[in-house]
Amino acid sequence: MASVQIDLGDIQGDILRAYGNDYDNTTYAFVKIECPPEQARAWFHGVVDHVTTAETWPPGEKPLTTLNVAVTAPGLRALGVSEDVVGSFSREFRAGMSSRSELLGDVGPSDPNSWEPGLGTGDAHVLLTINAKQAADHQRALGKMKEAMDAVGGLRIVYQEDTELLPGAREHFGYSDGFAQPAIEGASDDKARGGGVPLKDGKWRALAAGEFILGYPDEDTRVDPKKRLPNAPAAPLGRSGTYMVWRKLYQDIALWRRVMRDAAKLYEGGDEHLLSAKVVGRWTNGAPLVKYPDEEPRGYDPKTAEDVNDFRYDGDVDGMRCPLGAHIRRSNPRDALAAVAGPKGVIGFDGHLSFRHRMIRRGMPYGRVLPEGVTEDDGVDRGLVFVSFQGSISRQFEGVQVQWLNAGNIFGLGHDKDFLLGDPHGTGKMTIQGKPPFFLAPQEVFVRTRGGEYLFVPGMTALAALADGTAG
Repeated sequence: MASVQIDLGDIQGDILRAYGNDYDNTTYAFVKIECPPEQARAWFHGVVDHVTTAETWPPGEKPLTTLNVAVTAPGLRALGVSEDVVGSFSREFRAGMSSRSELLGDVGPSDPNSWEPGLGTGDAHVLLTINAKQAADHQRALGKMKEAMDAVGGLRIVYQEDTELLPGAREHFGYSDGFAQPAIEGASDDKARGGGVPLKDGKWRALAAGEFILGYPDEDTRVDPKKRLPNAPAAPLGRSGTYMVWRKLYQDIALWRRVMRDAAKLYEGGDEHLLSAKVVGRWTNGAPLVKYPDEEPRGYDPKTAEDVNDFRYDGDVDGMRCPLGAHIRRSNPRDALAAVAGPKGVIGFDGHLSFRHRMIRRGMPYGRVLPEGVTEDDGVDRGLVFVSFQGSISRQFEGVQVQWLNAGNIFGLGHDKDFLLGDPHGTGKMTIQGKPPFFLAPQEVFVRTRGGEYLFVPGMTALAALADGTAG
């Protein structure tokens, strides 16, 4: 299939483009519309005029701030979109994240009844995401956002999360993050090795754009004689849009450190650093364990290292290098499912069991760092704002969350869940393959969901239609 031409000017910028570590500050502001639709659309029109697109910036001309917009199903209704048009969106989007809590494993301490006010209740209508290079630019952009809302009236921020990059672009568990992204045809073909679909003879290809941006061919289109496009909302809303998952995930860093410290006393001579890497599947600097199984390579930079994503599991079928239940092996099995699904990796050799679950991730850490060596909780709220973009919430985000992270059957691990995310029922455990194998006992969860929403990120043409009241 010929490489697709993507209309970058019609796509919002935070989907295909990682704004990068130049933007230290990010605010996620959820707005509730409490005024008539025509009044809300007047405000929305002003917002749309400042939205950042995916068009390439000239060298040295990165804007001081960026703005992107997403809407929930209740938000579409609040903007005056008809029920017929809202009904053309996916079922899970219309239902909302909180209604799918049992499926997602958001139970116990992650139950929506304990989520932070404003999230998962239907009050969040529009999400404004502001990125800024400097704190002063950040505050200026926030001030302008609130001034515009006050000028119109009937608009209220029901939830706001302010985030900031941590030193070294790491998340609170201490691991480099954000570099393992899918390669997308027409946008990032040069990153196909490790980021695309594994083929025979060590080759790779980029994923079809429609896996992430609606209105374009997806992987089904590639093999469909009629070349049908993936399901999308009614025109003009579907073209150049995508579904967005937003989750606030609290990370219990003190508990993680205690568990790893205590478990390591019985593992490989007390090597806590190695044991933690076995759970994650990477060393703290991002080096993949399947490539560097014995020790963390010095001076490894995930931004420039050619092998940070360019690896497979065909040479580690037994999990002796990277455990079968390691976090990165669960969240992106690459070719690993072939070995589980069929003898000698014949079934699924080209990765067809895994590549259709890929997501674009754009998360940010929140809260201050727990000082090194501290193993008792200090009461500070810290964690990760998880953001993903995908053409299908059910197949991509929910598929990974339910089938790969919350269950182990597909990996031949029975009922074991992802050890890093834990099990609210206290039954989660992990086997570290070895001679002999090492077993991590069940413990409390390290990660708890504090709230979330399913959203839709319209293209620029669709945003204009929503602002003009011509979306149907």
